[in-house]
Amino acid sequence: MWISDLGSLAQSLLITQWVLLTVSETGSISCRLQGTSTPALSKEGDFLIGGIFAFHYEHILEQNFTGHPLSLQCTGRLYSRELRFARAMEFAIEEINNRSDLLPNITLGYQIHDSCGAVPMALKVAFQFANGQDPEFTLDPSCTVMANVAAVIGDSNTTPSIGMTRVLGLFGVPQVSHFATCACLSDKQQYPAFFRTIPSDQYQAAALAQLVKYFGWTWIGAICSDSDYGNSGMASFLSAAQKEGICVEYSVAFSSSSPRIKVERLAELICSSTSRVIVAFVDSVDMHLLLQELTKQPTRLLQWIGCEAWVTDPEVLKYGLLAGAVGFGIERSVIPGFRKFLLGLSAVQLSHSTLLKEFWQETFNCRLFEGQIDPDNSEGLKMCTGTEDLSTVNNPYTDTSQLRITNMVYKAMYAVAHAIHGVVCKGRKNLQSQCNKSIVVKPYQVLEELRKVNFTINGYPVAFDSNGDPVATYDLINWQEAKDGAMQFVTVGHYDASKLKGQEFSLSRNISWMNRQTQVPVSVCSESCPPGTRKAAQKGKPVCCYDCVPCGEGEISNATGIGIMILAHAALSLLY
Repeated sequence: MWISDLGSLAQSLLITQWVLLTVSETGSISCRLQGTSTPALSKEGDFLIGGIFAFHYEHILEQNFTGHPLSLQCTGRLYSRELRFARAMEFAIEEINNRSDLLPNITLGYQIHDSCGAVPMALKVAFQFANGQDPEFTLDPSCTVMANVAAVIGDSNTTPSIGMTRVLGLFGVPQVSHFATCACLSDKQQYPAFFRTIPSDQYQAAALAQLVKYFGWTWIGAICSDSDYGNSGMASFLSAAQKEGICVEYSVAFSSSSPRIKVERLAELICSSTSRVIVAFVDSVDMHLLLQELTKQPTRLLQWIGCEAWVTDPEVLKYGLLAGAVGFGIERSVIPGFRKFLLGLSAVQLSHSTLLKEFWQETFNCRLFEGQIDPDNSEGLKMCTGTEDLSTVNNPYTDTSQLRITNMVYKAMYAVAHAIHGVVCKGRKNLQSQCNKSIVVKPYQVLEELRKVNFTINGYPVAFDSNGDPVATYDLINWQEAKDGAMQFVTVGHYDASKLKGQEFSLSRNISWMNRQTQVPVSVCSESCPPGTRKAAQKGKPVCCYDCVPCGEGEISNATGIGIMILAHAALSLLY
C-alpha cells in the first residue's frame, strides 16, 4: 500500500485513536496507540475472523479539545437480537472447527466488536482489524504489514458497512455483511472487497412496487430513513413505482437524529393525508421513534407496507397500530442445534465477557459480581446466581422461531470458511483434505476464493454473483393476530427475482389487512369515472388525481375508468 495523502491518513488515524508523533523526511509515520476497541466476544485460533454488530445504538465521544481524545464508548440499551446474530457467528465457527471435511485440524478464532451502529466506531474497528493492536509502529510508504484478520463479518447497517469496506478494501480484506442491503454496495468499482448474503435493495424496491400495483393501490405515502440505506432504497422504489403508474402523495426522510419537531410533523402528515397505504423504507431504530410519536396522534387506520429492516423485527411487533402490515422479509430458516447453543450460556462465559454479563443482568433484572460485595449495586437489585434459566425467557435472543437475518450471518461465516479452505487446503471438499495451518493467509487470497464459493448448508445455497450479491428471494410477511391476541409474523407469499418477468411474485394464503379486514383496502386519489364521464386532470396534482366530468357533445365513454375520450364522429369517419 502506497501512501499518497499523508493528511488524509493522519485524519483517519486520529479517528481511530492513533496519535501522530513524527513524519520523517522519507515519508514514514511513527504512531502510538492511545486506545483500542476491546472485543465483546473473542477466541484464539489459527486464523482470525473479524465480526462487527450493532449491540447498542448510541455512543459517547467526549471531546474537549484540550487533550488527547478519549476512546469511543457504546452506550444505551442492549439489542439482544444483534447478540443473537453475533452468537450465530460463534456457533458457525464452533461447527466448522469440529468438522473433518471443512478446514480439518484447523481452528478458526474470532474477534467480535460493537459498532454502536455508528460510523466512527465502525471505522475504528476497521483500522484495528487491518492494523492490529501493537502499541507502537512505524508506517512507511511501502507498507507490507499484513491485516490482522482474514475476513470480516458485518456490519448490520449500511452506512457503517460503507465506511468499513472503504478502509478494508485498501488492504484487500473481504467483508461479508448479513444485513447491509443498499444497492450502492453492488458497485465493485467503489467496493471491490464487499460481499453480502442478503439481497440488494434493488430487488426489494422492485418487489415492493410490484406488490403495490398488484393490489391496485395508486395513491400512497412514502417514508424512509435519512441514511444511505433509506435514501437509496426509497429512490429505487420511487423509480420502480413511477414505471408502474403509482402516484406518491408525499415522500419524507427522517432519522433518530432529526429534530423532534420534524418527527412530530411527519406523524401529523401521516395522520392527515388522504392516502391509506404507506410504504416505509425505514430501519428498525427510526421506526421505533416514529411509532412512539404516532401513538400520541388520533388513531387512523393505515395499511403499512414494510421493508426487511423492520417487518420481521420482533421488537417492532409490539406496536398494535401496525396490525395487518405486509412487507418482504428474508426467508425463514432452520439452524439445527442453534437454540440449544443460545440457551447454553455458562457462568464462565459470563465472567469473560462484559457484553454477556450485561445481557444476563438485563434479562434477569439482577446483578452479577465477583467477591462478597458489589460496589455498583446502587439500585438494590437482587444478585444473579449465574444459574438462571434462559429457556424460561421470551425475548429476541431466545426466539429462534423466525431465523431469517440470523441465517444470513451463519451463511456468511461458512462462505468465509470455504474461502479460507480454498487457500490453505489441497484436495476436494467432502474428501480427505490436506490443510497447512502454517501458511500465511493473505486477505486478498481469501477475497479471490470468496468470488468462487458455491455450496449448500442446511439446504440453503450460498454463492455470489459478479457484484458480490446472492440471488434475491423473499418471503411476503403479514402481521396477523393469533388466537391469544398476540401479533405474529405469517408468511403469505414469495418473491423470486430469478424467475421470468411477471412470475416473480406469488401468494400462498389469505392476508389479514388493517383492522383485521379480509377485503383489500382501497387507496386511490380519485375513484374510477363511471360510464358517461371522462377524467379531467386536477391542476397541480399527479395524474392519479382527477375529476369526473360529463362527456361533451359527440363524445362517448361506455366503460368505467376510461380516461381518453372516444369521439363518435371520428369513429364513424373510419367507416368511409
